Order: sequence, then C-alpha cells, then structure tokens
Amino acid sequence: MDETREGARRIAFFGGSFDPPHLGHLAVARAAREALSLDAVLFAPVGVQPLKREFAATSFEDRLAMTELAVSGQPGFAVSLVDAPRTGAAGGSTSNSTPNYTIDTLLGLRAGLPPGGSLFCLMGADSFLGLRQWRRGAEIPFVAPLIVASRPGQQLGDLAAALPAGLTIDVAPACGHLGSAIEIQHYRLHNLAGDSTPFHLLPGLHVEVSASEIRDQVRAASGEPAHARELLPLAVADYIRSHGLYR
Repeated sequence: MDETREGARRIAFFGGSFDPPHLGHLAVARAAREALSLDAVLFAPVGVQPLKREFAATSFEDRLAMTELAVSGQPGFAVSLVDAPRTGAAGGSTSNSTPNYTIDTLLGLRAGLPPGGSLFCLMGADSFLGLRQWRRGAEIPFVAPLIVASRPGQQLGDLAAALPAGLTIDVAPACGHLGSAIEIQHYRLHNLAGDSTPFHLLPGLHVEVSASEIRDQVRAASGEPAHARELLPLAVADYIRSHGLYR
C-alpha cells in the first residue's frame, strides 16, 4: 500500500469529510496510534458520503490539501486517496460521482495489506452511532476491527443499542497494550454466524470539536477564522483564509 510507510503492519483507516480537518481529528488519531501501537493512521477524505449526499462545503481538492497540511510532520500519519471521488466525477466536483462505501474501501485496503498486517477502522462516536445505516454495516467490524473515540461516560448499553442488527457485544480482557497512558476499553463483537472480532473504545477523550461549528464561525467572521484558529492546525487556518473558504 503506497499510502503507508514501508514496513507498516498495524494500520488504521480514518475516513471522513475533513471539511475542515481540525485538532479533534488529530487528537483522536494520536490516541488510537498510542493505545493500539499503530504503525500508521490513514486520513482518507471521502469523495461522496452515501448518507450525506448534499454537496460538501468545499471541493475534494481543498479538503485533500487541508488534510495534507494537517498531518504534515505528524509521526505515523499519512493521507490516502483510497476514498477519493469515484470515476465519473468531473473537475473535482463530487455532485455526480458514485458514493464511497466504507465496506468496499476497507475490503480493498485489506487486500493490499502486507503479510501479517492488521487493519483497523477508526471513527468518532457520531459515526459509530450511525453504523446501523451504513451499507453492510454489520460486516464492517469483521473486515477491520473498530476503534471508536467515545464520548465520556459511554455505557455498554449505549454501544449495544448502536450496533447493526445481528451483532452483540460483551467485555473482553485487555489485549496486552497496557503500557500506553491512553485509556482504552476492550470488547468483542459477535454475529449470528458465531464469528467474533475485537472492538476497542477510547473513552477518555474530551474532544468536542465540530467541523460544522468551525465553518459557521468562519462565515460569521467574514472569512477570518479568529476563534476557529484555536481549533485548527495553523496551516489549515491559513489555507482557509488565503483561499476564502466557508464564506
């Protein structure tokens, strides 16, 4: 996989609009990398989200450029084009392109893993709570075990209620990554066929940064991301200003 460092064996796919990528995204990725000893976290801006078919606030090219700026110099982070607009998108517009389905993306990534490699799927709490609506959502954790950045105080019952039909969850023993300072909780998911897969929860991240709120702040400030600059990597804030985004 050319998006990862040579020799990477433990890789997490981190998909999203990244419109814009903010410090919350970086905090989640750092915590996951440390807690699960990941070699690489792939930030993959999505072309078209099936559940959010309205236009993104910015073009794919702008979101890709901002994501590259956000992860630049960050150890173990890389930008991947694996979720770029599908064939048929014109001029960078995603309005007519085929939706990107996470199950297909993960299957493609897993097929390209080096021998002995492990693939994970990293997501925030909001994405996990919508998993029931994803295409083949019940299969996704068995293609790539989930790492979920949970809200503080998330309960096991809350997790079970969010699972796609046919999946159950129970507590699992710690998986041997006890040297990390990042709090992590381990579970196992089970399906009706009797298969099981790990499920990892990061419950101690007090990250409440909304990309939509950042866009609103930039609009209200007539393109100068004043307070929003505190929530963004500096290079991303400068890109937003210089390109007149979100006005």
